[in-house]
Amino acid sequence: MPAVTVDNPLTLPKVAASVDAVARPVLAVTTAPSGFEGEGFPVRRAFAGINYRHLDPFIMMDQMGEVEYAAGEPKGTPWHPHRGFETVTYLIDGTFIHQDSNGGGGTIENGDTQWMTAGSGLLHIEAPPESLVQSGGLFHGLQLWVNLPKADKMMDPRYQDIRGGEVQLLASPDGGALLRVIAGELDGHQGPGITHTPITMIHATVRPGAEVTLPWREDFNGLAYVLAGRGTVGAERRPIAMGQTAVFGAGGSLTVRADERQDGHTPDLEVVLLGGRPIREPMAHYGPFVMNSQAELKQAFEDFQAGRLGTVPAVHGM
Repeated sequence: MPAVTVDNPLTLPKVAASVDAVARPVLAVTTAPSGFEGEGFPVRRAFAGINYRHLDPFIMMDQMGEVEYAAGEPKGTPWHPHRGFETVTYLIDGTFIHQDSNGGGGTIENGDTQWMTAGSGLLHIEAPPESLVQSGGLFHGLQLWVNLPKADKMMDPRYQDIRGGEVQLLASPDGGALLRVIAGELDGHQGPGITHTPITMIHATVRPGAEVTLPWREDFNGLAYVLAGRGTVGAERRPIAMGQTAVFGAGGSLTVRADERQDGHTPDLEVVLLGGRPIREPMAHYGPFVMNSQAELKQAFEDFQAGRLGTVPAVHGM
């Protein structure tokens, strides 16, 4: 599965929580329901059923795939608007082309991330390249929505193109876990993603039987979503498997362990770890807009209908 890896994790900087750190308990483990997004690609709704007070500043996250498309099957999203938050698309396998009405965009594949700050608003589209539509192939990734505080909701839009080779690679002391820091920082090691809302986003690969206990900022919340495999979370070793999300309580460290035996398709435990400083502001969310009030949502729809969030380019290269 992982596109960005190393032959020997023991050559990487090591990260481990202090023995004095208070372990974060596991408050809940939820199972993501399946659905479809955009033009019909399959997703798992990772945060469904979790109270927003445990998610803030994260709004939603979809696991896209993993799916092996036949020729003619690959799908994307049509042009659509956003305002008031950031979208983070992390592509593990496959290829996606992004374009927005602000002039941002590019192609991401195999471990790349596109980070779009919608801010005051724009239109965008994500679609597979024509070559992938014709040939079919493997497609797997994540899309995460990160809220913006009221002071930043109407900022100018911005696009970040993060190549897979730019992520900060770290390891557990015994090399049993490979950690990819996509955004934020872990124990002083900074990822490439620039965030307005302070967060940390990590993709960890944990070898069978290995355990990793990471330092975690006490002012951040803590979430773990399993992309593939099975294992346990927390010092209490709460079972968790593909398509499930663990919600951690307060503390200074969090623990993830991979079961001794994994299935043949996914030999390791693949997990996304998220933490962020809660914004703690009122949130009004409907469809593609995330604002602070119903009046601001109404204004967002009016601005979209009036063309003030941008227009679809005459030639968009899809």
